[in-house]
Amino acid sequence: MAVALRVIPCLDVNEGRVVKGVNFANLRDAGDPVELARRYDEERADEITFLDVSASAQGRGTMLEVVRRTADEVFVPLTVGGGVRSVEDVRVLLEAGADKIGINSAAIARPELISEIAENFGSQVIVLSVDARRVTGDVQTPSGYEVTTHGGKRGTGIDALEWVKRGQELGAGEILLNSMDADGTTDGFDVEMTSEVRELVSIPLIASGGAGRVEDFVEIARVGVDAVLAASVFHFGTLSVGEVKEALRNGGFEVR
Repeated sequence: MAVALRVIPCLDVNEGRVVKGVNFANLRDAGDPVELARRYDEERADEITFLDVSASAQGRGTMLEVVRRTADEVFVPLTVGGGVRSVEDVRVLLEAGADKIGINSAAIARPELISEIAENFGSQVIVLSVDARRVTGDVQTPSGYEVTTHGGKRGTGIDALEWVKRGQELGAGEILLNSMDADGTTDGFDVEMTSEVRELVSIPLIASGGAGRVEDFVEIARVGVDAVLAASVFHFGTLSVGEVKEALRNGGFEVR
């Protein structure tokens, strides 16, 4: 029996407001996170992802309140990421109402954090967020893709394909692959990079970065991803969750 493809709106939260830009720059205000989450719940989104893009001490406090308010009002699973550095951070977010936790920079700095979270809460809680881009200039990696941090502003020199394999081995339950080259451009997902990651990992794979038309979602679904994630096309009314699901159904994919 085929597993239904999930459609996931992503809310980048900065000091209590949803923001969105292109390649994580020129951010625009997209609204109140709880109101948007309620709207996506009504549109039958399968999950909602919150990313705390400031991840400061103040931002973490704000984010906890956002998670609590959202969990009280909507009934879809919530994934929360940004600034998670320890098992205790995970515990606090789960107690606030999160269902899954996204980790990125802290896992790069200390990969064993993935195993520690898996041992305490189970692999199903961990979404390893990978912000990857094609290498440029003097940077070289075996695959030609590099893991980045700080919204794509800082390269790590880590090969993206090697990192997703290691993340799976360490206990990650899902991979959220975000193309930093495509992010916010609405020019389409990075099919090539996503295909290469799909061949390497057996855990669920979420494709992110670049959605602009319903056809983009159908195209990336053919790669074999388990979920598709987008932000600006949903926030600013270009597309609805229902329109994406209808296109996927028409493309022959099982959706909820």
